[in-house]
Amino acid sequence: MKPTWRAGVTAIAVALLTAATTTAPAAAPATGSRTVTYHGYQLDVPDGWRVVDLAATPSACVRFDTETVYLGHQSQEPDCPSKLLGRTAGLVIQPLGELGPEQVPDGVVTARPGTAVPPPGTPSHEGAIHVAVPDAGVLVTAGHTDVTESTVRTALAGARLAPGGAHADLPARPSKAAAAAPIVTPGSFQGKGFETCAAPSQSTMDAWRSSPYRAVGIYSSGDLRACAQPNLTAAWVANQAARGWRFILTDVGRQAPCTGYRLKMSTDPSTARQQGKDAAASAIAANTALGFGPGSVIYSDIEGYSSTAACKASVLSYVSGWTEALHAKGWLSGVYTSAGSGIKDLASAYTNTAYTRTDHIWFAWWNDKADVDTGSYAPSTYWASHQRIHQYAGEVAETWGGVRISGIDRDYLDVGRTTRPCDTVSLDFTAYPKTVQGATGNLVKAAQCLLTPAGKPSGTFDESTVSATKAFQQSHGLTVTGEIEAHTWTALLSTGDTPTLRQGSSGAAVNRLQRALTAASGTTLAIDGTFGPNTEKAVRAYQTAHGLGVDGVVGQATWGALQAGR
Repeated sequence: MKPTWRAGVTAIAVALLTAATTTAPAAAPATGSRTVTYHGYQLDVPDGWRVVDLAATPSACVRFDTETVYLGHQSQEPDCPSKLLGRTAGLVIQPLGELGPEQVPDGVVTARPGTAVPPPGTPSHEGAIHVAVPDAGVLVTAGHTDVTESTVRTALAGARLAPGGAHADLPARPSKAAAAAPIVTPGSFQGKGFETCAAPSQSTMDAWRSSPYRAVGIYSSGDLRACAQPNLTAAWVANQAARGWRFILTDVGRQAPCTGYRLKMSTDPSTARQQGKDAAASAIAANTALGFGPGSVIYSDIEGYSSTAACKASVLSYVSGWTEALHAKGWLSGVYTSAGSGIKDLASAYTNTAYTRTDHIWFAWWNDKADVDTGSYAPSTYWASHQRIHQYAGEVAETWGGVRISGIDRDYLDVGRTTRPCDTVSLDFTAYPKTVQGATGNLVKAAQCLLTPAGKPSGTFDESTVSATKAFQQSHGLTVTGEIEAHTWTALLSTGDTPTLRQGSSGAAVNRLQRALTAASGTTLAIDGTFGPNTEKAVRAYQTAHGLGVDGVVGQATWGALQAGR
Protein backbone atom coordinates (compact mmCIF):
# COMPACT_ATOMS: atom_id res chain seq x y z
CA MET A 1 0.00 0.00 0.00
CA LYS A 2 1.23 3.47 -0.86
CA PRO A 3 2.34 5.27 2.36
CA THR A 4 0.50 8.46 3.33
CA TRP A 5 1.19 11.18 5.86
CA ARG A 6 -0.49 14.40 6.85
CA ALA A 7 -0.15 17.17 9.43
CA GLY A 8 -3.55 16.78 11.07
CA VAL A 9 -6.64 14.61 11.26
CA THR A 10 -10.09 16.10 10.85
CA ALA A 11 -13.19 14.87 12.61
CA ILE A 12 -14.48 13.45 9.30
CA ALA A 13 -11.28 11.46 8.79
CA VAL A 14 -11.49 10.06 12.30
CA ALA A 15 -15.09 9.07 11.69
CA LEU A 16 -14.20 7.32 8.44
CA LEU A 17 -11.35 5.48 10.15
CA THR A 18 -13.66 4.38 12.94
CA ALA A 19 -16.18 3.01 10.49
CA ALA A 20 -13.57 1.16 8.50
CA THR A 21 -11.84 -0.70 11.35
CA THR A 22 -12.74 -2.73 14.39
CA THR A 23 -10.29 -0.87 16.61
CA ALA A 24 -11.33 1.81 19.06
CA PRO A 25 -11.60 5.29 17.49
CA ALA A 26 -8.33 7.22 17.67
CA ALA A 27 -8.18 10.72 19.05
CA ALA A 28 -6.81 13.44 16.81
CA PRO A 29 -3.08 13.89 17.25
CA ALA A 30 -1.92 16.54 19.66
CA THR A 31 -0.91 19.93 18.35
CA GLY A 32 2.54 19.80 16.84
CA SER A 33 2.29 16.17 15.70
CA ARG A 34 1.75 14.45 12.38
CA THR A 35 0.10 11.17 11.51
CA VAL A 36 1.88 8.49 9.52
CA THR A 37 -0.02 5.59 7.91
CA TYR A 38 1.61 2.61 6.26
CA HIS A 39 0.26 -0.86 5.42
CA GLY A 40 -2.67 -0.52 7.80
CA TYR A 41 -0.52 0.77 10.67
CA GLN A 42 -0.96 4.32 11.92
CA LEU A 43 0.69 6.42 14.61
CA ASP A 44 1.46 10.02 15.51
CA VAL A 45 4.98 11.43 15.70
CA PRO A 46 6.28 14.94 16.44
CA ASP A 47 5.60 17.33 13.59
CA GLY A 48 9.28 18.03 12.92
CA TRP A 49 10.09 14.41 12.05
CA ARG A 50 10.92 13.55 8.45
CA VAL A 51 9.18 10.72 6.61
CA VAL A 52 11.21 8.73 4.08
CA ASP A 53 9.63 6.20 1.72
CA LEU A 54 12.41 3.68 1.13
CA ALA A 55 10.69 2.35 -1.98
CA ALA A 56 10.87 5.83 -3.55
CA THR A 57 14.41 6.52 -2.32
CA PRO A 58 16.10 3.10 -2.34
CA SER A 59 19.57 4.51 -1.67
CA ALA A 60 18.51 6.13 1.62
CA CYS A 61 20.47 5.09 4.71
CA VAL A 62 18.39 4.23 7.75
CA ARG A 63 19.94 6.27 10.53
CA PHE A 64 18.82 7.35 13.96
CA ASP A 65 20.82 10.57 14.29
CA THR A 66 17.93 12.56 12.76
CA GLU A 67 14.28 12.17 13.77
CA THR A 68 12.85 10.21 10.86
CA VAL A 69 10.17 7.64 10.07
CA TYR A 70 11.38 5.17 7.44
CA LEU A 71 8.75 3.21 5.50
CA GLY A 72 9.72 -0.09 3.93
CA HIS A 73 12.99 -2.01 3.70
CA GLN A 74 16.43 -0.51 3.49
CA SER A 75 18.06 -1.57 0.21
CA GLN A 76 20.91 -4.05 0.05
CA GLU A 77 23.37 -1.24 -0.76
CA PRO A 78 22.26 1.94 1.06
CA ASP A 79 24.21 5.16 0.67
CA CYS A 80 25.59 5.23 4.21
CA PRO A 81 28.75 7.02 5.37
CA SER A 82 31.57 4.97 6.86
CA LYS A 83 30.69 6.13 10.36
CA LEU A 84 27.92 8.00 12.12
CA LEU A 85 28.07 8.97 15.79
CA GLY A 86 25.11 10.22 17.72
CA ARG A 87 21.60 8.96 18.14
CA THR A 88 18.34 10.72 18.82
CA ALA A 89 15.22 8.81 17.70
CA GLY A 90 13.64 7.23 14.65
CA LEU A 91 11.18 4.61 13.44
CA VAL A 92 11.37 1.94 10.77
CA ILE A 93 8.06 0.40 9.64
CA GLN A 94 8.54 -2.51 7.27
CA PRO A 95 6.31 -5.28 5.88
CA LEU A 96 6.43 -8.50 7.87
CA GLY A 97 5.78 -10.57 4.76
CA GLU A 98 9.13 -9.57 3.28
CA LEU A 99 11.10 -10.47 6.41
CA GLY A 100 13.20 -13.64 6.46
CA PRO A 101 13.53 -15.74 9.63
CA GLU A 102 17.20 -14.73 10.00
CA GLN A 103 16.15 -11.05 9.98
CA VAL A 104 13.94 -11.29 13.05
CA PRO A 105 15.61 -9.02 15.63
CA ASP A 106 16.40 -9.97 19.19
CA GLY A 107 13.82 -8.85 21.74
CA VAL A 108 10.90 -8.48 19.31
CA VAL A 109 7.42 -8.57 20.87
CA THR A 110 4.04 -9.05 19.20
CA ALA A 111 1.04 -6.77 19.52
CA ARG A 112 -2.10 -8.41 20.86
CA PRO A 113 -4.71 -9.47 18.26
CA GLY A 114 -6.88 -6.58 17.16
CA THR A 115 -4.37 -3.96 18.33
CA ALA A 116 -1.25 -2.19 17.09
CA VAL A 117 0.34 -1.37 20.45
CA PRO A 118 3.16 -3.21 22.18
CA PRO A 119 2.33 -5.19 25.32
CA PRO A 120 2.90 -3.44 28.68
CA GLY A 121 6.51 -3.65 29.84
CA THR A 122 7.96 -4.18 26.37
CA PRO A 123 11.74 -4.02 26.82
CA SER A 124 14.26 -2.06 24.82
CA HIS A 125 17.10 -4.09 23.30
CA GLU A 126 20.36 -2.30 22.44
CA GLY A 127 18.63 1.09 22.19
CA ALA A 128 15.68 -0.12 20.10
CA ILE A 129 12.15 -1.39 20.68
CA HIS A 130 10.87 -3.97 18.18
CA VAL A 131 7.12 -4.58 17.78
CA ALA A 132 5.50 -6.97 15.31
CA VAL A 133 1.91 -6.03 14.39
CA PRO A 134 0.45 -9.08 12.58
CA ASP A 135 -2.96 -7.48 11.94
CA ALA A 136 -1.25 -4.75 9.89
CA GLY A 137 1.50 -7.03 8.63
CA VAL A 138 4.36 -4.79 9.78
CA LEU A 139 7.41 -4.84 11.99
CA VAL A 140 8.13 -1.57 13.78
CA THR A 141 11.61 -0.72 15.06
CA ALA A 142 11.92 2.36 17.27
CA GLY A 143 15.48 3.57 17.87
CA HIS A 144 16.04 5.89 20.81
CA THR A 145 18.32 7.21 23.54
CA ASP A 146 17.59 7.38 27.25
CA VAL A 147 16.34 10.94 26.64
CA THR A 148 14.08 10.14 23.68
CA GLU A 149 12.80 6.75 24.84
CA SER A 150 9.65 8.28 26.33
CA THR A 151 8.90 10.01 23.01
CA VAL A 152 9.03 6.81 20.97
CA ARG A 153 7.14 4.84 23.62
CA THR A 154 4.38 7.45 23.52
CA ALA A 155 4.19 7.15 19.75
CA LEU A 156 4.09 3.35 19.90
CA ALA A 157 1.45 3.38 22.65
CA GLY A 158 -0.81 5.53 20.47
CA ALA A 159 -0.55 3.32 17.38
CA ARG A 160 -3.72 1.91 15.84
CA LEU A 161 -4.87 -0.23 12.96
CA ALA A 162 -6.04 1.50 9.79
CA PRO A 163 -7.51 0.40 6.47
CA GLY A 164 -5.17 -1.18 3.94
CA GLY A 165 -3.31 -3.67 6.07
CA ALA A 166 -2.73 -7.30 5.19
CA HIS A 167 -2.29 -9.83 7.99
CA ALA A 168 1.14 -11.41 8.21
CA ASP A 169 2.77 -13.35 11.00
CA LEU A 170 6.22 -12.82 12.44
CA PRO A 171 8.49 -15.47 10.91
CA ALA A 172 9.70 -18.08 13.34
CA ARG A 173 13.37 -17.62 14.09
CA PRO A 174 15.55 -20.52 12.98
CA SER A 175 15.89 -23.15 15.64
CA LYS A 176 19.20 -22.88 17.38
CA ALA A 177 21.74 -25.45 16.37
CA ALA A 178 24.12 -26.88 18.89
CA ALA A 179 26.06 -24.00 20.35
CA ALA A 180 29.17 -23.36 18.31
CA ALA A 181 32.41 -22.39 19.95
CA PRO A 182 32.54 -18.62 20.47
CA ILE A 183 34.44 -16.69 17.82
CA VAL A 184 37.69 -15.11 19.02
CA THR A 185 38.52 -12.05 16.96
CA PRO A 186 40.51 -10.55 15.38
CA GLY A 187 43.00 -13.25 16.35
CA SER A 188 46.38 -13.26 14.65
CA PHE A 189 46.23 -11.29 11.43
CA GLN A 190 48.27 -8.93 9.31
CA GLY A 191 46.51 -7.25 6.43
CA LYS A 192 43.80 -4.84 5.36
CA GLY A 193 40.32 -4.30 6.67
CA PHE A 194 37.44 -1.91 6.13
CA GLU A 195 34.57 -0.43 8.12
CA THR A 196 31.21 0.94 7.16
CA CYS A 197 28.42 2.35 9.29
CA ALA A 198 26.00 -0.57 8.83
CA ALA A 199 27.01 -4.20 8.47
CA PRO A 200 26.87 -4.96 4.70
CA SER A 201 24.45 -7.49 3.25
CA GLN A 202 25.52 -11.07 2.62
CA SER A 203 25.67 -10.47 -1.13
CA THR A 204 27.97 -7.51 -0.60
CA MET A 205 30.25 -9.42 1.72
CA ASP A 206 30.45 -12.23 -0.82
CA ALA A 207 31.22 -9.81 -3.66
CA TRP A 208 33.90 -8.12 -1.58
CA ARG A 209 35.81 -11.34 -1.16
CA SER A 210 37.51 -10.21 -4.39
CA SER A 211 38.83 -7.14 -2.54
CA PRO A 212 42.18 -6.85 -0.73
CA TYR A 213 40.27 -6.68 2.57
CA ARG A 214 39.93 -9.65 4.90
CA ALA A 215 38.72 -7.92 8.06
CA VAL A 216 35.48 -6.00 8.55
CA GLY A 217 34.76 -3.46 11.27
CA ILE A 218 31.31 -3.70 12.84
CA TYR A 219 29.65 -1.31 15.25
CA SER A 220 28.49 -4.05 17.59
CA SER A 221 27.47 -2.07 20.69
CA GLY A 222 27.17 1.38 22.22
CA ASP A 223 24.53 4.05 22.74
CA LEU A 224 25.94 6.44 20.13
CA ARG A 225 25.56 4.12 17.13
CA ALA A 226 23.52 6.06 14.60
CA CYS A 227 23.02 3.58 11.75
CA ALA A 228 20.41 0.87 11.89
CA GLN A 229 21.87 -2.65 11.76
CA PRO A 230 19.32 -4.90 10.02
CA ASN A 231 22.02 -7.33 8.87
CA LEU A 232 24.00 -7.60 12.09
CA THR A 233 22.82 -10.88 13.60
CA ALA A 234 24.54 -13.94 15.04
CA ALA A 235 23.78 -15.75 11.78
CA TRP A 236 25.45 -12.99 9.75
CA VAL A 237 28.52 -13.14 11.99
CA ALA A 238 28.73 -16.92 11.71
CA ASN A 239 28.41 -16.74 7.91
CA GLN A 240 31.24 -14.22 7.58
CA ALA A 241 33.47 -16.16 9.98
CA ALA A 242 32.90 -19.31 7.91
CA ARG A 243 34.05 -17.37 4.84
CA GLY A 244 37.28 -16.33 6.55
CA TRP A 245 36.47 -12.76 7.55
CA ARG A 246 38.03 -11.29 10.70
CA PHE A 247 36.08 -8.75 12.76
CA ILE A 248 36.97 -5.48 14.43
CA LEU A 249 34.43 -5.10 17.25
CA THR A 250 33.61 -1.47 18.02
CA ASP A 251 31.66 0.00 20.92
CA VAL A 252 30.41 3.53 20.19
CA GLY A 253 29.73 4.89 23.65
CA ARG A 254 30.66 7.82 25.86
CA GLN A 255 32.95 10.47 24.46
CA ALA A 256 35.52 12.77 26.06
CA PRO A 257 33.95 15.45 28.27
CA CYS A 258 35.65 18.22 26.26
CA THR A 259 33.58 17.39 23.15
CA GLY A 260 30.07 18.35 22.12
CA TYR A 261 28.65 14.83 21.97
CA ARG A 262 25.40 14.07 23.77
CA LEU A 263 26.82 11.17 25.77
CA LYS A 264 30.03 12.07 27.58
CA MET A 265 32.31 10.71 30.28
CA SER A 266 32.12 12.29 33.68
CA THR A 267 34.68 14.91 34.64
CA ASP A 268 35.01 13.04 37.94
CA PRO A 269 37.69 10.37 37.31
CA SER A 270 36.17 7.80 39.68
CA THR A 271 32.78 8.15 38.02
CA ALA A 272 34.38 7.97 34.57
CA ARG A 273 36.13 4.75 35.60
CA GLN A 274 32.80 3.21 36.63
CA GLN A 275 31.22 4.40 33.38
CA GLY A 276 33.96 2.53 31.51
CA LYS A 277 33.18 -0.62 33.49
CA ASP A 278 29.46 -0.28 32.76
CA ALA A 279 30.15 0.20 29.05
CA ALA A 280 32.31 -2.92 29.00
CA ALA A 281 29.60 -5.00 30.65
CA SER A 282 27.09 -3.92 28.01
CA ALA A 283 29.59 -4.51 25.20
CA ILE A 284 30.35 -8.02 26.45
CA ALA A 285 26.64 -8.87 26.54
CA ALA A 286 26.04 -7.51 23.02
CA ASN A 287 29.04 -9.24 21.48
CA THR A 288 28.34 -12.52 23.27
CA ALA A 289 24.85 -12.46 21.72
CA LEU A 290 26.48 -12.10 18.30
CA GLY A 291 28.60 -15.21 18.87
CA PHE A 292 31.91 -13.74 20.02
CA GLY A 293 33.68 -14.86 23.16
CA PRO A 294 36.50 -14.26 25.65
CA GLY A 295 39.87 -13.60 24.11
CA SER A 296 38.30 -11.22 21.60
CA VAL A 297 39.26 -7.55 21.52
CA ILE A 298 36.51 -4.93 21.82
CA TYR A 299 37.54 -1.40 20.86
CA SER A 300 36.03 1.60 22.62
CA ASP A 301 35.47 4.30 20.00
CA ILE A 302 36.66 7.60 21.51
CA GLU A 303 36.57 10.27 18.85
CA GLY A 304 39.19 13.03 18.65
CA TYR A 305 39.15 15.77 21.27
CA SER A 306 41.09 18.86 22.29
CA SER A 307 42.90 17.52 25.29
CA THR A 308 43.15 19.32 28.61
CA ALA A 309 44.45 17.92 31.88
CA ALA A 310 40.92 17.30 33.18
CA CYS A 311 39.70 15.82 29.90
CA LYS A 312 42.74 13.56 29.69
CA ALA A 313 42.16 12.30 33.25
CA SER A 314 38.55 11.41 32.38
CA VAL A 315 39.56 9.54 29.23
CA LEU A 316 42.34 7.59 30.96
CA SER A 317 40.03 6.73 33.86
CA TYR A 318 37.25 5.61 31.52
CA VAL A 319 39.67 3.44 29.56
CA SER A 320 40.99 1.97 32.81
CA GLY A 321 37.51 0.92 33.90
CA TRP A 322 36.76 -0.37 30.40
CA THR A 323 39.92 -2.48 30.45
CA GLU A 324 39.47 -3.78 33.98
CA ALA A 325 35.91 -4.95 33.34
CA LEU A 326 36.86 -6.67 30.08
CA HIS A 327 39.79 -8.41 31.74
CA ALA A 328 37.56 -9.62 34.57
CA LYS A 329 35.55 -11.60 32.01
CA GLY A 330 38.51 -12.80 29.95
CA TRP A 331 38.14 -10.33 27.05
CA LEU A 332 40.81 -7.96 25.74
CA SER A 333 40.46 -4.21 25.58
CA GLY A 334 41.15 -1.91 22.70
CA VAL A 335 40.70 1.79 22.07
CA TYR A 336 39.97 3.48 18.75
CA THR A 337 40.89 7.15 18.77
CA SER A 338 42.68 9.93 16.94
CA ALA A 339 46.46 9.64 16.87
CA GLY A 340 46.76 13.32 17.72
CA SER A 341 44.60 13.26 20.85
CA GLY A 342 43.68 9.93 22.43
CA ILE A 343 46.76 8.02 21.33
CA LYS A 344 49.07 10.75 22.63
CA ASP A 345 47.26 10.72 25.97
CA LEU A 346 47.28 6.92 26.24
CA ALA A 347 50.98 6.82 25.36
CA SER A 348 51.82 9.47 27.97
CA ALA A 349 50.32 7.19 30.65
CA TYR A 350 51.75 3.93 29.29
CA THR A 351 53.84 3.29 32.42
CA ASN A 352 51.57 5.11 34.88
CA THR A 353 50.33 2.50 37.35
CA ALA A 354 47.42 4.72 38.39
CA TYR A 355 45.76 3.66 35.12
CA THR A 356 45.14 0.24 33.60
CA ARG A 357 46.67 0.04 30.15
CA THR A 358 44.57 -1.03 27.19
CA ASP A 359 45.74 -4.16 25.34
CA HIS A 360 45.36 -2.86 21.77
CA ILE A 361 45.27 0.51 20.05
CA TRP A 362 43.51 1.46 16.82
CA PHE A 363 44.55 4.89 15.67
CA ALA A 364 43.03 7.24 13.10
CA TRP A 365 45.74 8.96 11.07
CA TRP A 366 44.67 9.49 7.48
CA ASN A 367 48.11 9.60 5.89
CA ASP A 368 47.18 6.92 3.31
CA LYS A 369 49.96 4.61 4.52
CA ALA A 370 48.92 1.00 5.15
CA ASP A 371 51.19 0.40 8.13
CA VAL A 372 51.06 0.57 11.92
CA ASP A 373 53.62 3.34 12.42
CA THR A 374 52.36 5.86 14.98
CA GLY A 375 55.03 8.41 14.11
CA SER A 376 55.59 10.93 16.89
CA TYR A 377 52.22 10.20 18.48
CA ALA A 378 53.43 7.11 20.39
CA PRO A 379 56.80 5.37 20.75
CA SER A 380 57.29 2.35 18.50
CA THR A 381 58.07 0.24 21.58
CA TYR A 382 54.54 0.77 22.98
CA TRP A 383 51.86 -1.77 21.97
CA ALA A 384 54.58 -3.36 19.88
CA SER A 385 53.59 -7.03 20.11
CA HIS A 386 51.00 -7.22 17.30
CA GLN A 387 48.65 -4.84 19.14
CA ARG A 388 47.92 -2.17 16.54
CA ILE A 389 45.42 -1.17 13.86
CA HIS A 390 45.90 1.92 11.69
CA GLN A 391 42.89 3.62 10.07
CA TYR A 392 44.84 5.15 7.22
CA ALA A 393 42.04 6.57 5.02
CA GLY A 394 38.42 7.50 5.55
CA GLU A 395 35.13 8.24 3.83
CA VAL A 396 36.04 6.74 0.48
CA ALA A 397 33.92 4.80 -2.02
CA GLU A 398 35.06 1.50 -3.47
CA THR A 399 33.66 -1.15 -5.82
CA TRP A 400 34.60 -4.82 -5.67
CA GLY A 401 32.92 -7.73 -7.36
CA GLY A 402 30.64 -5.26 -9.08
CA VAL A 403 29.26 -3.96 -5.77
CA ARG A 404 29.89 -0.39 -4.65
CA ILE A 405 29.96 0.77 -1.05
CA SER A 406 29.69 4.54 -0.94
CA GLY A 407 31.55 5.11 2.33
CA ILE A 408 34.26 3.01 3.95
CA ASP A 409 37.25 3.63 6.18
CA ARG A 410 40.42 1.71 5.32
CA ASP A 411 42.48 -0.06 7.98
CA TYR A 412 45.72 -1.96 8.24
CA LEU A 413 45.90 -4.56 11.02
CA ASP A 414 48.90 -6.05 12.77
CA VAL A 415 47.24 -8.00 15.58
CA GLY A 416 47.85 -11.23 17.42
CA ARG A 417 46.46 -13.30 20.20
CA THR A 418 47.60 -11.39 23.24
CA THR A 419 48.68 -13.42 26.26
CA ARG A 420 49.15 -11.11 29.21
CA PRO A 421 51.93 -11.92 31.69
CA CYS A 422 49.41 -12.09 34.53
CA ASP A 423 47.38 -14.80 32.80
CA THR A 424 49.70 -17.47 34.21
CA VAL A 425 50.07 -16.01 37.72
CA SER A 426 48.16 -17.88 40.42
CA LEU A 427 46.15 -15.91 42.96
CA ASP A 428 45.44 -18.93 45.17
CA PHE A 429 47.27 -19.14 48.52
CA THR A 430 46.53 -20.76 51.85
CA ALA A 431 47.17 -17.40 53.56
CA TYR A 432 47.66 -13.77 52.57
CA PRO A 433 50.14 -12.32 55.08
CA LYS A 434 51.18 -8.69 55.27
CA THR A 435 53.36 -7.86 52.27
CA VAL A 436 55.63 -4.80 52.26
CA GLN A 437 58.31 -3.07 50.23
CA GLY A 438 61.30 -5.31 49.63
CA ALA A 439 59.32 -8.56 49.71
CA THR A 440 59.77 -11.01 46.82
CA GLY A 441 58.07 -14.12 45.47
CA ASN A 442 54.83 -15.39 44.00
CA LEU A 443 52.64 -13.60 46.54
CA VAL A 444 54.12 -10.30 45.36
CA LYS A 445 53.44 -11.31 41.75
CA ALA A 446 49.81 -11.98 42.68
CA ALA A 447 49.54 -8.56 44.33
CA GLN A 448 51.09 -6.85 41.31
CA CYS A 449 48.65 -8.59 38.96
CA LEU A 450 45.69 -7.59 41.12
CA LEU A 451 46.90 -3.99 41.17
CA THR A 452 47.79 -3.77 37.45
CA PRO A 453 46.36 -6.74 35.50
CA ALA A 454 47.94 -5.63 32.22
CA GLY A 455 51.40 -5.12 33.73
CA LYS A 456 54.42 -7.38 33.98
CA PRO A 457 54.80 -8.74 37.52
CA SER A 458 58.40 -8.65 38.67
CA GLY A 459 57.88 -10.50 41.93
CA THR A 460 59.69 -7.70 43.80
CA PHE A 461 57.72 -5.24 45.93
CA ASP A 462 59.37 -2.12 44.54
CA GLU A 463 58.55 1.60 44.48
CA SER A 464 56.07 1.23 41.62
CA THR A 465 54.21 -1.45 43.58
CA VAL A 466 54.12 0.83 46.61
CA SER A 467 52.67 3.62 44.45
CA ALA A 468 50.06 1.29 42.94
CA THR A 469 49.11 0.04 46.40
CA LYS A 470 48.68 3.57 47.70
CA ALA A 471 46.53 4.51 44.71
CA PHE A 472 44.33 1.46 45.27
CA GLN A 473 44.01 2.14 48.99
CA GLN A 474 43.07 5.75 48.41
CA SER A 475 40.45 4.86 45.78
CA HIS A 476 38.86 2.31 48.15
CA GLY A 477 38.84 4.40 51.30
CA LEU A 478 41.51 2.32 53.02
CA THR A 479 44.33 3.63 55.17
CA VAL A 480 47.05 4.67 52.73
CA THR A 481 50.25 2.91 53.82
CA GLY A 482 51.65 1.34 50.67
CA GLU A 483 51.67 -1.99 52.52
CA ILE A 484 49.28 -4.83 51.68
CA GLU A 485 47.76 -6.09 54.90
CA ALA A 486 44.53 -8.03 55.53
CA HIS A 487 42.15 -5.17 54.66
CA THR A 488 43.91 -4.37 51.39
CA TRP A 489 44.23 -8.03 50.47
CA THR A 490 40.50 -8.52 51.09
CA ALA A 491 39.56 -5.58 48.87
CA LEU A 492 42.00 -6.60 46.13
CA LEU A 493 40.94 -10.24 46.04
CA SER A 494 37.21 -9.48 45.97
CA THR A 495 37.40 -6.86 43.19
CA GLY A 496 35.11 -7.66 40.26
CA ASP A 497 31.44 -8.26 39.55
CA THR A 498 29.09 -8.99 42.43
CA PRO A 499 26.67 -11.80 41.54
CA THR A 500 24.51 -13.32 44.26
CA LEU A 501 26.19 -16.52 45.43
CA ARG A 502 24.84 -19.29 47.62
CA GLN A 503 25.46 -22.97 48.28
CA GLY A 504 25.56 -24.71 44.89
CA SER A 505 27.07 -21.74 43.04
CA SER A 506 30.32 -22.22 41.15
CA GLY A 507 32.74 -20.36 38.94
CA ALA A 508 35.28 -17.55 39.02
CA ALA A 509 33.23 -15.35 41.35
CA VAL A 510 33.27 -18.14 43.97
CA ASN A 511 37.07 -18.33 43.64
CA ARG A 512 37.28 -14.58 44.34
CA LEU A 513 34.97 -14.97 47.32
CA GLN A 514 37.02 -17.84 48.77
CA ARG A 515 40.28 -15.90 48.41
CA ALA A 516 38.80 -12.78 50.00
CA LEU A 517 37.34 -14.74 52.93
CA THR A 518 40.73 -16.40 53.49
CA ALA A 519 42.39 -12.97 53.63
CA ALA A 520 39.69 -11.43 55.82
CA SER A 521 39.47 -14.24 58.36
CA GLY A 522 43.08 -15.36 58.48
CA THR A 523 41.96 -18.99 58.23
CA THR A 524 42.50 -21.25 55.23
CA LEU A 525 39.52 -21.95 52.99
CA ALA A 526 39.80 -24.26 49.98
CA ILE A 527 39.81 -22.19 46.79
CA ASP A 528 38.06 -24.55 44.39
CA GLY A 529 35.34 -22.40 42.82
CA THR A 530 32.56 -24.47 44.39
CA PHE A 531 30.25 -22.94 47.02
CA GLY A 532 29.91 -25.85 49.40
CA PRO A 533 29.14 -26.21 53.13
CA ASN A 534 32.57 -24.96 54.22
CA THR A 535 32.25 -21.82 52.13
CA GLU A 536 28.77 -21.17 53.51
CA LYS A 537 30.12 -21.60 57.04
CA ALA A 538 32.88 -19.06 56.31
CA VAL A 539 30.35 -16.63 54.84
CA ARG A 540 28.13 -16.87 57.91
CA ALA A 541 31.12 -16.31 60.18
CA TYR A 542 32.13 -13.25 58.16
CA GLN A 543 28.59 -11.86 58.20
CA THR A 544 28.37 -12.35 61.97
CA ALA A 545 31.72 -10.66 62.58
CA HIS A 546 30.75 -7.60 60.52
CA GLY A 547 27.17 -7.07 61.62
CA LEU A 548 25.62 -8.19 58.37
CA GLY A 549 22.46 -10.22 57.87
CA VAL A 550 23.50 -13.80 58.59
CA ASP A 551 22.00 -15.99 55.88
CA GLY A 552 25.02 -17.61 54.21
CA VAL A 553 24.11 -15.89 50.94
CA VAL A 554 26.59 -13.46 49.38
CA GLY A 555 24.56 -10.51 48.16
CA GLN A 556 25.39 -6.87 47.62
CA ALA A 557 25.88 -6.12 51.34
CA THR A 558 28.45 -8.90 51.80
CA TRP A 559 30.24 -8.08 48.55
CA GLY A 560 30.25 -4.41 49.53
CA ALA A 561 31.90 -5.18 52.87
CA LEU A 562 34.55 -7.38 51.25
CA GLN A 563 35.34 -4.85 48.52
CA ALA A 564 35.65 -2.15 51.18
CA GLY A 565 38.32 -4.31 52.85
CA ARG A 566 36.36 -5.02 56.01
